[in-house]
Amino acid sequence: MENFKMIPGGICAPAGFSAAGVHCGIRHNHSKLDLALIKADVRCAGAGCYTTNKVYGAPITVDREHLKDGYAQAIVVNSGNANTCAPNGIELAKETCEIVAKELGISADDVLPSSTGVIGQAMSIEPFAKGIPEAAAKLAATEAGSHDAATAIMTTDTHSKEVSIEFTIGGKTCRMGAIAKGSGMIHPNMGTMLCFLTTDCAISSEMIKSALLETVQASFNRISVDGDTSTNDTCCVLANGLAGNPVITEKGPDYNAFVEALRALCVELAKKMASDGEGATHLITCTVTGAGSEQSAETVAKSVIGSALTKAAIFGADANWGRVLCAMGYSGEDFNPDKVDVAFQSQAGSVQVCAKGRGLDFDEDLAKRVLTEHDVTIAITMGEGDSSCTCWGCDLTYEYVKINGDYRT
Repeated sequence: MENFKMIPGGICAPAGFSAAGVHCGIRHNHSKLDLALIKADVRCAGAGCYTTNKVYGAPITVDREHLKDGYAQAIVVNSGNANTCAPNGIELAKETCEIVAKELGISADDVLPSSTGVIGQAMSIEPFAKGIPEAAAKLAATEAGSHDAATAIMTTDTHSKEVSIEFTIGGKTCRMGAIAKGSGMIHPNMGTMLCFLTTDCAISSEMIKSALLETVQASFNRISVDGDTSTNDTCCVLANGLAGNPVITEKGPDYNAFVEALRALCVELAKKMASDGEGATHLITCTVTGAGSEQSAETVAKSVIGSALTKAAIFGADANWGRVLCAMGYSGEDFNPDKVDVAFQSQAGSVQVCAKGRGLDFDEDLAKRVLTEHDVTIAITMGEGDSSCTCWGCDLTYEYVKINGDYRT
């Protein structure tokens, strides 16, 4: 039985956190919120995980510097401009932290900045100087506060992404919440575009860093929308310890329970991001079983969800299983194709299309109905061992090209 349950509240579900979202003027559309602020009542154990792209946003440099001691107390995020490849990027990110620090009465070194939007655009401090005081005045430890913050970090997302969870550690009720944004430029080379997590569980900075890295690998690193790795991918977590559980300082049952909750929350967010891929009409889940190792299963599943031809076939509700085997074949994994079974599944049913590497006669009408559902699973059995893995992606549509053809203009 799962040792947690989903609850409302987002990043404000844990005790001691408040959030806000405002329009500060970075985005031209005044109806769109473009600045989010998250504040912890006390200094938190913190950790971050970032893009592997060699070109990365200035806020990431500042985040890494500010998290060297393993602590932070606030997060400030803007949308509409990535603050990447800008001549004054690092100075601006640091000045943003100083404004937050002044408004909240905390140290600038305890502020984590983050940005998302267009790369290579000039940026000024004026919107931050205007918006941060407004956001600070609007901070609320409520579901509405979380929602405003989640809305403010969106770019091409069609809806906000929030999840919160309740679990027990050391006899104490703990909560964890998160907001995320991610719709395009998502590929499994770190995690997501942006994700911010809060928890009132008491855990050391060393253990929370270990838990985050372990969890990102099994959640955000297993999604792909378009094969592009963003310059600003950031996942940060803050733990304030206000739940009062014995502090988790080493691996063991309490640490495992924390990771279980963190993974459940992050997998839910990962699925939301894949489902909301730019122009997407399907969430594609690829489950690989019978692999020789979990790593092998993950490599194969990632290859399948990243295949443009497979994604296009799902968009067209075409049970073209040959594209699945093709993507498996160039994944780099060593396996025997003559042992592979493939089925397509959804709420409409299940249809096996391949057995032992050969095509089966199947009901094309049933296959069409199965693949017309929003949530579609590609189930692969490899016949190589007992390991498994699940990864998530989305279909490739005309709308994706339209969105990204005029993203800057």
